[in-house]
Amino acid sequence: MLKRIVQLFIIIAGGTIGYLYIPDLIGFMDITTNKWIQGPYTGLVLGAIILFLMTFWLVDHIVNFLRWVEETLVKAPVADLFFGSLGIIVGLVIAFLINIPIQDIEIKVVSQVIPIFLTVLLGYLGFQVGFKRRDEFLNLLTLAKKEKKKIDEYDEAEDSQSKVKILDTSVIIDGRIADICQTSFLEGTIIIPQFVLEELQHIADSSDVLKRNRGRRGLDVLNRMQKDLPVNVEIYEGDFEEIQEVDSKLVKLAKVINGIVVTNDFNLNKVCEFQNVQVLNINDLANAVKPVVLPGEELTVQVIKDGKEQNQGVAYLDDGTMIVVEEGKDYIGKTIEVLITSVLQTSAGRMIFAKPKLLEKAL
Repeated sequence: MLKRIVQLFIIIAGGTIGYLYIPDLIGFMDITTNKWIQGPYTGLVLGAIILFLMTFWLVDHIVNFLRWVEETLVKAPVADLFFGSLGIIVGLVIAFLINIPIQDIEIKVVSQVIPIFLTVLLGYLGFQVGFKRRDEFLNLLTLAKKEKKKIDEYDEAEDSQSKVKILDTSVIIDGRIADICQTSFLEGTIIIPQFVLEELQHIADSSDVLKRNRGRRGLDVLNRMQKDLPVNVEIYEGDFEEIQEVDSKLVKLAKVINGIVVTNDFNLNKVCEFQNVQVLNINDLANAVKPVVLPGEELTVQVIKDGKEQNQGVAYLDDGTMIVVEEGKDYIGKTIEVLITSVLQTSAGRMIFAKPKLLEKAL
């Protein structure tokens, strides 16, 4: 059916060209004096036949191209088509306004060629801007409105706390975010980007058992947050196709919607700080609520393995904090008293250095 339509269009175009120009061409070349042959309807028939025969071999290529365009448009998201079309309209309106004074110029090349060039160029640029910046425009119509309502309902201090929180993959798999939300310490809307969900699903489908279990744990955490916890969880459907890395997409999204990234990834934490994006690190929160351990205090620990350095032993507190016991290799498997010598605390976690109290007494 499409092929017939293309052929019909070619015939109509050829007939139109023949009707307008072939009679004048025959008269100019003075081929014949027969008025019937020079008539416009003869030109219509000749033009239709000539153009059809000239483009007969192009019909299949044109049909294949149109079908490719059709499939691309059908598969494209509605938001992409809408904002792309809106961009074209804006570009064509601007081109029309610019072409008004240009068409008044008496130089034919300027008044006839340049308007066509500007129309095509601005229409193309309008489509590209509307298509590639669709996420920003879409968020202006959705999340921005929600944030505006919150600004009207709360004062500035409360509004700063109600910014949307964007979760990354690591913090979802970690699972502690659900417990934090249950205690109501985390306020505002929780945003789960679609590209984070896709990465989580990819991990859950991994052939590696450990990765698969981590991915499924993350999906269970999201289901719990959405169904059982008193928080507003929303899915962000947009994507930044020009960006490949998920962490970079998170930073971009936080800039677009003025949100806060929630993570326990040390490197992502540093990237957010470098790009002036507000970030909440779950490890920082965990370190902040851990019992304070100061140098000089005594602890009773069980040394379970040797450390990286020579004669070091490693023990752990109940909350998982690692204690490096100097000269503790000989006490592996034993419960001993240690004396805290120093504490190292970073966004990656807390590490405590100690030495056996028995060794201290011997000295």
